[in-house]
Amino acid sequence: MHIRNSAKAIIIKEDKILLTKNQDDEGYFYLYPGGGQEHGETLQNAIIRESMEEIGEQVEIRELLYIREYIGKNHEHASSDFEFHQVEFYFVCSLKNDEVRGIFPTNPDSHQVGIEWLKINELPQYRIYPRELSKVIFNYSNGQKSPVYLGDIN
Repeated sequence: MHIRNSAKAIIIKEDKILLTKNQDDEGYFYLYPGGGQEHGETLQNAIIRESMEEIGEQVEIRELLYIREYIGKNHEHASSDFEFHQVEFYFVCSLKNDEVRGIFPTNPDSHQVGIEWLKINELPQYRIYPRELSKVIFNYSNGQKSPVYLGDIN
């Protein structure tokens, strides 16, 4: 078994954050754009590729903001990914074009139905994964610092 790296984009504009909108049997849920790092690919290149695949836009990468681990056996969907272990690197990014131009993603995830800007102060109303990151993003948007390493949060 191996540990998988994943690169994620935190794209904030004014009081909103851009997330992928997904749907399963329980309804809609939201994820941060990004995904698995491929062999021989830098984390930055992974974000650039994944952003095109999932939001249809190029991004400019700024700072590494958070590192989160996901150890499958410790989370609610443990039965389906019990042995899965992923380290996620969350980078602050901005859209190169400053706006989403309505270009549909080139390679969306299987549950993805679109993208959506959500108001940061309304994030607790939505099913967003990882859930705990919504609180950290709210604090960040209000100028409050959090530790870079967040651990195995859900």
